[in-house]
Amino acid sequence: MGSRRATQEAPAQLRNARPRRTPIRAREENHVNRNTEPIGATVLGYPRIGRDREIKRALEDHWAGSIGADDLASAGAAERARTWRRLAELGLDSVPSGTFSLYDHVLDTTTLVGAVPPRYAELGLDDLGTYFAMARGTAGVAPLELTKWFDTNYHYLVPEIGPATRFRLAGTKPLDEYREALALGITTRPALLGPVSLLLLSKAADGSPDGFRPLDRLDDLVAVYALLLTTLATAGVAWVQLDEPAFVADRTPAELDALRIAYERLGALAERPAILVASYFGHLGEALPVLASSPVEAIGLDLVAGDVDALTGDVPGLAGKTVVAGVVDGRNVWRTDLGAALATLSAVADVAGDVAVSTSCSLLHVPYDLDAEAALSPRLRSWLAFADQKVAEVVALATALRAGQSAVSGALDEAAAALADRAGAPGVVDDGVRSRLAGLPADAGRRGPYAERASAQRDRLGLPPLPTTTIGSFPQTDEVRGARAAFRAGRLGADEYTARMRAEIERVIRLQEKLGLDVLVHGEPERNDMVQYFAENLAGFVTTGNGWVQSYGSRCVRPPILYGDVSRPAPITVDWARYAQSLTDRPVKGMLTGPVTILAWSFVRDDQPLADTARQVALAIRDETVDLEAAGIGIVQVDEPALRELLPLRSSGQDAYLEWSVGAFGLATSGVTDATQIHTHLCYSEFGEVVAAIDGLDADVTSIEAARSHMEIVPDVAASGFARGIGPGMYDIHSPRVPDTDEVEALLRRALAAIPAARLWVNPDCGLKTRGYAEVEPALAALVAAAHRLR
Repeated sequence: MGSRRATQEAPAQLRNARPRRTPIRAREENHVNRNTEPIGATVLGYPRIGRDREIKRALEDHWAGSIGADDLASAGAAERARTWRRLAELGLDSVPSGTFSLYDHVLDTTTLVGAVPPRYAELGLDDLGTYFAMARGTAGVAPLELTKWFDTNYHYLVPEIGPATRFRLAGTKPLDEYREALALGITTRPALLGPVSLLLLSKAADGSPDGFRPLDRLDDLVAVYALLLTTLATAGVAWVQLDEPAFVADRTPAELDALRIAYERLGALAERPAILVASYFGHLGEALPVLASSPVEAIGLDLVAGDVDALTGDVPGLAGKTVVAGVVDGRNVWRTDLGAALATLSAVADVAGDVAVSTSCSLLHVPYDLDAEAALSPRLRSWLAFADQKVAEVVALATALRAGQSAVSGALDEAAAALADRAGAPGVVDDGVRSRLAGLPADAGRRGPYAERASAQRDRLGLPPLPTTTIGSFPQTDEVRGARAAFRAGRLGADEYTARMRAEIERVIRLQEKLGLDVLVHGEPERNDMVQYFAENLAGFVTTGNGWVQSYGSRCVRPPILYGDVSRPAPITVDWARYAQSLTDRPVKGMLTGPVTILAWSFVRDDQPLADTARQVALAIRDETVDLEAAGIGIVQVDEPALRELLPLRSSGQDAYLEWSVGAFGLATSGVTDATQIHTHLCYSEFGEVVAAIDGLDADVTSIEAARSHMEIVPDVAASGFARGIGPGMYDIHSPRVPDTDEVEALLRRALAAIPAARLWVNPDCGLKTRGYAEVEPALAALVAAAHRLR
């Protein structure tokens, strides 16, 4: 997220028209499809939820039984057609297909190669039913594990691969969608997850022998990909895109060798399309020379998160490849510095056989179109680029590369003016915020020893063993959403809105008392999203009206835009928490979002170090924790579900990140007394990878996702020596399944085998906002009953 070097003028060799380089042709011994055109201007993917979230609604209608499979398929076909037409209309030379998904592209690839675990195959469902059973579970079968897609807020479903997994070409999705687009007059480039990354992102299936790794099945999986490529070539496909993002992380020599083996074999096929191996979210490092020496025709490089300097050395084979240069940021919404991007393209052109222009990654991670945000100020809008604007930037850069700077002089001048305006705009720099941070004492981020805090908290709270609680939010009913919408639109006055929210808070408090929960929450009816809500109340942020991006399945979020220095003009949550506590004698948690998660789930400014922005957000959250304590709130939860998410993918950058992220949490939570209990929540984190950081957060209680992975995280907790309160989730809220008391008890017993009862909390995996009360009430009743059984 750091800023690129500012280059306002294109390099001299790009100022005059120059012809497009002759594309690299396959060697004669490989029968790669002829008529392979240069890639030119392209993107690695595009949003897929629909500009008006048509796919989200179609999915939820299908799951509710309102529409059948045919109607769902029609909605998907319509969205794909809109996407292909739009990308062609915007001027791309190469349009990807296969990037659409009804739930998750990793799940699509998993089912395409037949890697369906037996428990789903044995349900006897049709293909679509099996697909959704893997994604969402059924009444009797849990879904696949869900985890974060590298360092993004997108979640993917983790494939389960074992020695007995029977790989086969079990579907025709890439071919079908290629033919759909062709029927519209648009020739596309099928794209899917590559075989090595698919295996590296998988987990060993239950029952696999000790020492087995999914990568052990490489030969069998590559054979399926070979059949797929041959099938696509027979259908006339000229290019195929195989994504291998796993190689922007640290990899062992054996894993790098697997990459070499896979692409030597695929490249040696007698009949195949030209192959683009795409990477994103970082630099390829030692994997770059492996791919450069393989028979593939093109390599996609993220030159926003990666570094063009890695190309300046001698990379054998690179001069014989097309480099698909990702110079337009596919993950953030700031306008591209076109001058700097042209300088990068020039550097690539010096070492590659041909240069294509692309986004750094799929545009899945940004909203569709800035034109849908008329409510944003014109000045701010001039600094931004959403998916469609990024495609236009790619096309402009490719035009400059092909025809010279003069062909796009207007776009270059406009981009340079926007960058200059943004740097000097009011609100981007706040001297008061910076002075306050500079004046903090050296110990501003530290609390007293845990043992002393725990004693003071026991005296204050008087909780039983295995205390029960929830993560924060409760289901948001149509009435709650309607009241919020009416208030925002001015149809509902402030007093009436407050009365309705208070009525909902009281209903949720009474329900929790009835269920027997020990620590209550107010349910967050006033909040649309855990990050957006705070962004709406902090200086330095703006929010969008239609800036939706997919998080997983039908779940969409609208990340705020953090453009300037951050401060808290007034208390945000205090009145709601004070009111909830006034209704009950049981402790009510104050609910806040932590600084790292606010950054991770926002589009963050790229003109200063992320660590500096984190401290500004932390100071604002610190003000809120202090005011909650003054209002009588004895427990404050500061959620950091994105702590693992932002961890750099390569170890070389991790220590510095962990230092500033842990420091930001400490700053946010250290303003309260020892008797106030600080909780945090982390979801879908690889606990073992960040255990030192979690320990460093020094929260009194940490809740973590654990139900979907069947408490696999517990041994890591035990082995780490983690010595504070912990709540491994007992109820997977991302699935509509309702666990019974015996199921929760079994998970709880598994947790107790490693964690002393004095430190173990009983809670769901995550907030309950996306579930309905018909699911939540029996699930929480089972959770409470299991805790009572074991007390």
